[in-house]
Amino acid sequence: MNTEFARLTSLKAVALASLALVSAACGEDTTGPGGTNASVSLSVAVPAAAPVPAIHPAFPLDIVYNDGVATLTLTRVALVLRDVELEKQFDECDPITASGDDGCEEFNAGPVILELPMDGTVDNSFSISGVPADTYDELEFKVHKPEDNTAEDLAFIAANPDFDGVSIRVEGDFDGQSFVYETDLNEEQEVQLSPPLVVTDGTSLNVTFSVDVGTWFRALDGSLIDPVTANKGQPNENLVKDNIRSSIDVFEDNDRDGHDDSSDD
Repeated sequence: MNTEFARLTSLKAVALASLALVSAACGEDTTGPGGTNASVSLSVAVPAAAPVPAIHPAFPLDIVYNDGVATLTLTRVALVLRDVELEKQFDECDPITASGDDGCEEFNAGPVILELPMDGTVDNSFSISGVPADTYDELEFKVHKPEDNTAEDLAFIAANPDFDGVSIRVEGDFDGQSFVYETDLNEEQEVQLSPPLVVTDGTSLNVTFSVDVGTWFRALDGSLIDPVTANKGQPNENLVKDNIRSSIDVFEDNDRDGHDDSSDD
């Protein structure tokens, strides 16, 4: 029987940086009734692998997966994120109505690197202020490589040369051999919020992006694959891209424990 283990017995890796996003476009007033507004924070978490006693205490910041044959160690996972939208329940973000309301609230972010530190902490990645009171049932976001067509992207590339044309970068080792995995995946994802996120005036809510990186480097039978074989032009490139697309979940998580509040006892 295959086993999985982590160097941390309960790991929820989250982005290090805190960044304020600015409410943009969509024809919306950024305040709710009475002039107040709400704030929504967004966290990024990595679900823990099946917990067993730590076996490498000298390296507590790595995540380790084992399928009984191969061992995959992740030391860094970083994504380039830009643009976040909350879509109102029963609305569509397109087309824009005569009043200028397209049924969504857009928050421009980026490009910004989301680092998933392997230290077991849970912290806010983004703090969004000025969210109008309403019910939102969908969150949209983009994982997108920086390009050389805007001053913003050029500045980002100058500060982060490893991400020139790269949207996701993973470092680690596979069966003792170090690797770097990079992809230029551009993906706009729409994730249903179930139950919907109810935003009321003056409230503070938290939504968690749960990124299951343990599924990324897996064959269809669940066995681990060498991440090098998923780099651009390699045989597992599309397989891993598909795994990444399906690895992200979004849910309300006001206690920031990395679990959906609706499923908590």
